[in-house]
Amino acid sequence: MFMLVSPFRTRLGLGTVSLCAMVFSSAQAAGFIEDSKATVESRTMYFNRDLRDGSSSNPQGASKREESGQGFILNFQSGYTQGPLGFGVDALGMVGFQLDSSPERSGSGLLPSSGNNPRGSKDQYAKFGAAGKVRYSKTVLKYGAMMPDVPLLKYNDGRLLPNMFNGGWLTSEDLHDFKFLAARLDHYTARDSTDSQDIRLNCKNKRFTCDTTGNHFDMYGVDYKLSPKWTVQYHYAELENVYRQHFLGLLGNENIGPGVASADLRVFKSDDEGSARANEIDNRAISTMFGYALGGHKVAFGWQRMLGDSSMPYLDGSNPYLVNYIQINDFAAAQERSWQLRYDYDFKTLGVPGLSFLTRYVNGDNIKVVGSNDEGKEWERDSELKYVVQSGTFKDLSLRLRNATFRSNYEKFARDVDETRVIVSYNFSVL
Repeated sequence: MFMLVSPFRTRLGLGTVSLCAMVFSSAQAAGFIEDSKATVESRTMYFNRDLRDGSSSNPQGASKREESGQGFILNFQSGYTQGPLGFGVDALGMVGFQLDSSPERSGSGLLPSSGNNPRGSKDQYAKFGAAGKVRYSKTVLKYGAMMPDVPLLKYNDGRLLPNMFNGGWLTSEDLHDFKFLAARLDHYTARDSTDSQDIRLNCKNKRFTCDTTGNHFDMYGVDYKLSPKWTVQYHYAELENVYRQHFLGLLGNENIGPGVASADLRVFKSDDEGSARANEIDNRAISTMFGYALGGHKVAFGWQRMLGDSSMPYLDGSNPYLVNYIQINDFAAAQERSWQLRYDYDFKTLGVPGLSFLTRYVNGDNIKVVGSNDEGKEWERDSELKYVVQSGTFKDLSLRLRNATFRSNYEKFARDVDETRVIVSYNFSVL
């Protein structure tokens, strides 16, 4: 039997407990139950990462990560009680089971480490998080566990179970065409962990000092709809005593000729903050994608540029909001410049609805490699085939085959990779 462990059992605080008590005491109020919804996602995943070198006798330098697992993700969202102030509660419950693994192939990120010698993965793990919420008009305040999805904090969902973050989150859409955001987060639970950890800086390829934590992560933002098709965004975030970051974005599309043209422009400015626990951070990033869709075809071109003396910083457990962040790499190394060519096809135009394909190639160069005067270079090629069942007993069942190849000339920090992922996912409503 597995043990359900709450990563936030000591983190929710008296405020959330009191709020939940108010909610449950009003649970009979119309709206709280009637507007509640709960879904469960069943996710089966096979992950194979061939690192092209290394030794199976050394877990840190193993030549392969290969595991498979079965996960279940419960997402419950209540409605709100009646009155000017509506109260509610959300909950996230996740459990993962090992289907196949071995000590020499563990470390894929699907499952937590067993901590044993030889190193291996646990047979199962579980995590739970809850959040109380209050709504007034179109303004919502939430405190507790959540999975943020905004430009400066996008939760990672690339393995069996997603990451969770913990803190306070305020959104407001009371002003027409505007959406405002303010948040303070202080802990997170990694995708392959049950433990709540202090919020910290990601140290991919040892770009920054690993395990650099901040007291909390503050974030503010505003989105404005210029028109039904165009949105402009400004967001600001600060990991106390580590880094601060500004973001400006423009996103939209227009009908041009027989097809649809799209544009996605993202600009970041990042600096160290306070006592600079990760040392100097100096980065400006420009990340853009332009595309054109016609029939079932879509062709897109991306361009990305890192300026300054350091890589672009972002939180551990999150995905950087960069167009060239793809299956394996983010192309966000110091002074890196990279371009992407992408092609998507929807087989609906050939009479096969639900079937889609994408392929993309990203090439990066001009990288400032730590401890070397040589220019760093890297590239990645991805392909994905996806099918969603359209009708019948298994309607909405999703099957995905993802393949990626990554190569670089600075293997000390970024090892060459051939990777395959197979994901079978099914969402169903339980409330």
